[in-house]
Amino acid sequence: MKLDHVSFAAQSDGLEATTERIADQLGIEPVKGGIHPRFGTRNMILPLTDHQYVEVVEVLEHPAAEKAPFGQAVRARSAAGGGWLGWVVEVADLAPFEDKLGRPSVPGARLFPDGRQLEWHQIGVKGLIADPQLPFMIRFDSEPDMHPSQAQITDVRLAGMEIAGSPERVTEWLGGPVENVLAALDVTWCSPNGTPGVMEVSFATPDGLVTI
Repeated sequence: MKLDHVSFAAQSDGLEATTERIADQLGIEPVKGGIHPRFGTRNMILPLTDHQYVEVVEVLEHPAAEKAPFGQAVRARSAAGGGWLGWVVEVADLAPFEDKLGRPSVPGARLFPDGRQLEWHQIGVKGLIADPQLPFMIRFDSEPDMHPSQAQITDVRLAGMEIAGSPERVTEWLGGPVENVLAALDVTWCSPNGTPGVMEVSFATPDGLVTI
């Protein structure tokens, strides 16, 4: 289990403008992602070191967005002004989570500009909707060189997070110590003042620490 990426819901001026704003702060050239047909969303990518990345995502006016939990989550977060949607844990085997939650994981896919298709399975978005401190889980089915972090080489590293919530609650959700998943980061847990969830994410850049 490892932290794979953090997800940011587009603000009122849309996906491109939101992504450019974050990219400027981090000094990263954004990469066009693509449409997630099953979820009714589309994204852009900010690759990081250590096989991690930032996903900026917006909902589309598409029937899938009304049905898919991920589309629902993105729509709700953007409607509230946008911001950090959540964090995502990569796992080698989703079966324990399928057994625990009593439902199968959901396939996802998006096309690369060159026609290749990135494929994965995910589960746990309903948990994030109910309790936004909780990550959802992902397993990539495509080759490692297609992972979004590989879209370009950067020297920006995910350094820390502030999460409104309880490490004990997240440990229970993951079935293992959350400290192990976030071991490389400086993580602060605070008591929720309203809705729990990711409050801030910090990045180590060549120009110093940047917190968003």
